[in-house]
Amino acid sequence: MSAEASAFFRSWDPRADVIFVLGILGSLYLTGWMRMRAPQRGRGRITRAANGWRLGAYLGGLALLGIALMSPLDVLGEQLFFLHMLQHMLLTMYVPPLLLLANPLPFVMWGLPPALRRALGVLLVPKGIVRRALLAVTPPAVLWLIYAGTILLWHDPHAYSLAQGDSLVHDLEHISFFVASLLFWWHITGAGPRIHRPMARWKKILFLLGAVPANMLTGITIAFATAPLYAHYAAMPRLFNISVLGDQQLGGTIMWIQGSEMYIIATLILISRMLGDESRKQPLPEAQWATAEALKAPGWRP
Repeated sequence: MSAEASAFFRSWDPRADVIFVLGILGSLYLTGWMRMRAPQRGRGRITRAANGWRLGAYLGGLALLGIALMSPLDVLGEQLFFLHMLQHMLLTMYVPPLLLLANPLPFVMWGLPPALRRALGVLLVPKGIVRRALLAVTPPAVLWLIYAGTILLWHDPHAYSLAQGDSLVHDLEHISFFVASLLFWWHITGAGPRIHRPMARWKKILFLLGAVPANMLTGITIAFATAPLYAHYAAMPRLFNISVLGDQQLGGTIMWIQGSEMYIIATLILISRMLGDESRKQPLPEAQWATAEALKAPGWRP
């Protein structure tokens, strides 16, 4: 085995803080899911929501989050730019949609002890301060600005170098990517808490396509740069015989193409559902459209 391959397989960092948080989130969701599935809850809507694909999506999202934060993507991402970009793709493109498609809030709430569940439930009552504050600061336009701004900020060479040189700033970078992405995909998936009016599908499509330029233009700028943009990597030992500029070009291409992939996939899913809804519409009865009055040209007068 080559030295690079050996380093890759040995570069796992099982962080206690990450394992603790993932364990708590997974345990709460699984407990709530099992409580919703309990026979004594009957056959109502709440039981039908606790299906297997939601549990699989949630646990899969947590597993990918663990890989993003504790695998060689995190450890060797300090030496290879393209691995750092793959890590960012997990944190923004894959983990948030998986977690939110599982609609975690009600399941996590049911996983809590009853007293704590009631206390937290009070915070989200319709006229409560917390709910009104969330409603005010999370409209789609604001979240789009937060999401795009977060991407642009952390790929600025100065901010990027600062994050690579300080572990606390690096963690802040990852947290901000993850939270901004959760808020963005929250509107697309319609996961709880549902405090905003549901977005029409055509609005979700525009919202998704509006996020493409931030990733695409940043990725293109990085991929086609003719000189290294991030001084941090120029000082790092080179792995896998990848040059600094080649590493940067590969990372920019990943951000450009893979960074737009999930937006396009989600857009195509929404379009297919819109077309499916149209195909399921019942045709109008002939009595409503075949009359002489209905067939007149607009504005026509005999």
